Amino acid sequence: MRARVRAGDRTAFADLYDQNARAVYGHALRLTGNWSEAEEVMSETFLGAWRTRETVDPEGGSLTPWLLGIATHKAHNANRGLRRRLAFLARSPEPRPVEDFADETAGRIDDARHLASVHDALRQLGRADREVIALCVGAGLDYQQAAEALGIPVGTVRSRLSRARARLARHSSGPAPRKDAEPRGHRGEKESEAAVAALFLQEETR
Repeated sequence: MRARVRAGDRTAFADLYDQNARAVYGHALRLTGNWSEAEEVMSETFLGAWRTRETVDPEGGSLTPWLLGIATHKAHNANRGLRRRLAFLARSPEPRPVEDFADETAGRIDDARHLASVHDALRQLGRADREVIALCVGAGLDYQQAAEALGIPVGTVRSRLSRARARLARHSSGPAPRKDAEPRGHRGEKESEAAVAALFLQEETR
C-alpha cells in the first residue's frame, strides 16, 4: 500500500480513503467540535495526503497515523480560522431571532450537546496534550503510532498522555489511570480511562 500510494496509484488511494475516512473524520470532529469543520478537515486531509504522497516512508505499517497527523495539522488551522470568524461576528450587529423548530431538531440538539461535552473536556487541555489524547484515546493509536502521526519522540507522547489523563481526571469523578498504562488497541477495552474516554466511546456508538 505504501509503495502504491507513493507511486500515485489512484486505486490504492481510493482504498486508503475507504479504510480511513471514518477515523479521520472522527479525529477531526473531536479536535474541532464542529461537524461541518470536520468534513472540511477530512477533505483537506486527503487532498494534502495526495499532494505529499511522495513523502511517505516506503517502510512501515498502516498509513493511518500519517493521515491522522495531517488531520491534526488541518484541524489546528481550522480552529484558528474559526476563532477569527467568531471574533468578526462578535463585532457585527446581532441578527434577528429565528423561530426554533424544536420538534424537528431535538435529535440534533442532543447530538450537539454530546459533541460539546466531548469538546469541552478536551478544552481543559493545552493543544499538545489535546492532540495526544485525541489520537491515543479517541483514535485508538498506540504510543509509536501517535509519535509517528505528530512527528515527536515516543517518550514525549507518553509524558503528554500521562499529563492529559491526570488533568482530565481532575475534571471527572473517576480515578486517574496508571501513568504507565499503554493505550489498548480495542475501543471496548478503554472504558477505564478518564471520563473523556467514555464520551469518545459514546460518540463511536451513536
